[in-house]
Amino acid sequence: MTTSNSHDNVTNLNINHSQGGAAEFNAVMNNLLSKIQTVTLVKVITVAATGVSPVGTVDVQPLVQMIDGAGNIFDAGQIFSVPYFRLQGGANAVICDPQVGDIGLCAFASRDISSVKRNKAQSAPASRRQYDWNDGLYIGGFLNGIPQQFIHFSNGGVVIHSPQAITLEAPSIHLNATSVVTKTGSFAVNASTTAQFTGGGGISADGDVKAGAVSLQNHTHIGVATGGGNTGSPNS
Repeated sequence: MTTSNSHDNVTNLNINHSQGGAAEFNAVMNNLLSKIQTVTLVKVITVAATGVSPVGTVDVQPLVQMIDGAGNIFDAGQIFSVPYFRLQGGANAVICDPQVGDIGLCAFASRDISSVKRNKAQSAPASRRQYDWNDGLYIGGFLNGIPQQFIHFSNGGVVIHSPQAITLEAPSIHLNATSVVTKTGSFAVNASTTAQFTGGGGISADGDVKAGAVSLQNHTHIGVATGGGNTGSPNS
């Protein structure tokens, strides 16, 4: 078992339902249906295996409390080792791991998935349980607060924001743009050209690069020591 016993302490049966007839039949049906789990909102308690690693698991606390036939309110027990969702295809992934305190959705499989979780392959169910608390899958991102680090897609374009650093890692990085604007200025790249950033070799561009109005390819220097004139352009 991966849940606490508090799930089993709650019953929908009421003393008024023991009078027979339709009321008793409805009570029995409601009690059976109450044992079927579909989806519910949960809060993340702990997270295991994050970062550049195989997809991990979370321990979660269901947020909807339980009420028995006498009106008593119970906390649902925690659910342990729930696989969490990562957007991934083959070796390509967007890594945004759950954080403690996140609110997300827990969906419950129709059959026992413990063998599949263990083998990561087609497997027979290890038990005959159905729609059980133990067979949850976590999908994050519901009812959470304002993000501090994000990729924002809007009609005005795409914003990649981080309060820390943004690191790009690749053998080569190609930037296709007519201009690049920074907080303190800008440099322009000729239309239909590609600026290429290469590790260890600085910044190179197929076209001209400008700092303000100064061209990297065509600038000249004044006041040179020999001859007193200007230099020619760098590519002359």
